[in-house]
Amino acid sequence: MFLEIITTLIDPINLIMMVMGMAIGTIIGALPGLTAVMGVAIILPLTFGLPSITGMVLLLAVYCGGIYGGSITAILINTPGTPASAATAFDGYPLAKQGKGGDALYSALFASTVGGLFSCFMLLFFAPLIASAALKFGPPEYFALSFFGLVVIAVATSKNAFKGLMMASVGLFVTLIGIDPIEGVQRFTFGNVNLMTGIQLVPALLGAFALSELFEKMAHIDDDTGDTIPFKKRTIKARDLMRHWKTMLKSSIIGTIIGAIPGTGAAISSFLAYNEAKRSSKEPDTFGTGNMDGVVASETANNAVTGATMIPLLTLGIPGDAVTAILIGALMMQGIIPGPNLFDGSSPWVYIIMGSMFVINIIMYIEGTAFIRFFVHVTKIPQKLLLGTLMILCVVGAFATNNSIFDVYVMLVFGILCYVLNRLDYPLTPLVISIVLGNLAERNLRQSLVISNGSFGIFFTRPISIVFLLVSALLLISTFVKTIKQERQG
Repeated sequence: MFLEIITTLIDPINLIMMVMGMAIGTIIGALPGLTAVMGVAIILPLTFGLPSITGMVLLLAVYCGGIYGGSITAILINTPGTPASAATAFDGYPLAKQGKGGDALYSALFASTVGGLFSCFMLLFFAPLIASAALKFGPPEYFALSFFGLVVIAVATSKNAFKGLMMASVGLFVTLIGIDPIEGVQRFTFGNVNLMTGIQLVPALLGAFALSELFEKMAHIDDDTGDTIPFKKRTIKARDLMRHWKTMLKSSIIGTIIGAIPGTGAAISSFLAYNEAKRSSKEPDTFGTGNMDGVVASETANNAVTGATMIPLLTLGIPGDAVTAILIGALMMQGIIPGPNLFDGSSPWVYIIMGSMFVINIIMYIEGTAFIRFFVHVTKIPQKLLLGTLMILCVVGAFATNNSIFDVYVMLVFGILCYVLNRLDYPLTPLVISIVLGNLAERNLRQSLVISNGSFGIFFTRPISIVFLLVSALLLISTFVKTIKQERQG
């Protein structure tokens, strides 16, 4: 069987599909608003006439390339190509402005490869164990995890914890717009049919991180000089990045755990890893100004999700995120039913898929290294042309989410709002990530209360839930005490 696995992996057709899929995914991921989910969905119809292995490796390559590709524009022009790379822009873009764009791009590529390979090892050796642990997560655990993520992000991404919590509260209010997940009634829609589905994440992200930055650049554009971001070729090497091994290890673990829990995703893992790197750093104040640890943490974690999401998919038939939900459809169209029976040893299919993830991540590193020098040319585009092009891409990306002009309006509203809030020194990250986590938190809070007949005791009688809640409470208390002391001293 081992020989059959190796022979299949080095089959020229499969290798070509991996290379093509990686290139397509990287391009799609780098374009603002075009996510890995969209890339896999677009390529899916092309796999109908392909053998199951060939079709799957193509889709998996697009998936991994899409997650990595978002870091390119996040670093070079502060416009995350995907939600998973939003945290990468915090330190990647300042590094690019300092002339270290090549170093930042290579660091993102290296960290992405490390995170991806780490999750592949976890998939190969610990899939049944991690899947069984993830299966223990019920609504109370999901709510506690979401609450923990909100608290960490709110207090760790702002110099003023009160401002961070205020922005997180605004984001939570945004998630209330739409249909009540339990009772099915409309909330804050004001009779607008478009608001019934709520505020979509991609237009909100494009407005918060891309459009607000474009407005900021437009306000300070220099008509005479046409200056662009300075750029130098990369000087950093792989051995230099090994100094960040602790950050990569922690971020890989975070990404793998989050990816193995169905319903989460790369965006959540990247923010959690970024904030853990900031929390444990000896120089937390340097985060947001060009700290390489920030880039490494975010990119390691979001790519560690790619292999981990396959754990519940292959072992339980449960999609770990939106991409694996599409992959389940692709498998079923090939007559393959995901679940424990895939591991009965009678077929090497599942191990071929696991092995292909290793090969895909290695191809990502090779392709990325070869084309980094071409990525940097985006910094040489005249600023007026670049801003206009990015504005068009943002509009196209927002519209493409649901083929709706309403999403363009949503992006515009968030762009103006976040531009003003940024000027007032309010952090944008808690606002956006609370939109990511808000729906998950509310849905599981309501389901937990239904299960317990309205009793909040359900959150304090389950070990995993109470651990997350206790850590969140301690973090809030320590942050408030620290903030009050600083205000009294100031």
